[in-house]
Amino acid sequence: MNDRTALVTGANKGIGKEIARQLVAEGLTVHVGSRDAERGRRAVQEIGGGARLLVLDVTDADSVATAAAQVERLDVLVNNAGIMVDGRTAPEADLDGFRRTYETNLFGVLAVTNAFLPALRRSAAPRIVNVSSGTGSLTWSADPGHQFAVSAGAGAAYRSSKTALNALTLFYAQTLAPEGFKVNALAPGLRSTDLNARAAASDGDPAEGAAGAVRLALLPDTGPTGGFFSWDGTPAAW
Repeated sequence: MNDRTALVTGANKGIGKEIARQLVAEGLTVHVGSRDAERGRRAVQEIGGGARLLVLDVTDADSVATAAAQVERLDVLVNNAGIMVDGRTAPEADLDGFRRTYETNLFGVLAVTNAFLPALRRSAAPRIVNVSSGTGSLTWSADPGHQFAVSAGAGAAYRSSKTALNALTLFYAQTLAPEGFKVNALAPGLRSTDLNARAAASDGDPAEGAAGAVRLALLPDTGPTGGFFSWDGTPAAW
């Protein structure tokens, strides 16, 4: 695997940095996608080995195009960058919060994936992993006994963006399957990150969630595509 390359968006901190670290440990050269160049440089220094800085703002078309022009071939794309800016229910939320959330969590994935498709098509075994969330599961949210239903629709912008991301994952998988792509979504579980106050207070290990993404990033040719999986590899409910 020493000649394999990967890109992880939002990789200067949290789960993204752990995904990059683990992929480097597997022998890949990893482009550490970071909107902020200085934070990205620090992350690359911490990871070491095959980590390489790639300045990339997934919400900026020029930034995406510039980054894509720097990568000739790509074997793995992990769309990890994500935000939660509004934890309110849909009746309480405003349109700006929804737009900002979707710009990163959904439209950013679309922009980055399409921009890097030429590089991925130069790989013998291209893999795309979209970091989603269990809170985006409509099945779980509709189950009265599940914690996501008990929350009564809180975090509507974030959760619906991840539901849409799951759909986009399936559509990419179906379209790209004839070319040998494996495209899957991951629910990494609640981890100690700065996504929101609940995550910040969590004792969940980001490295554990990252391992699920790495597993999907390194799938063999017999592996699944168009799936939604929990961090431990079990299928998640759509």
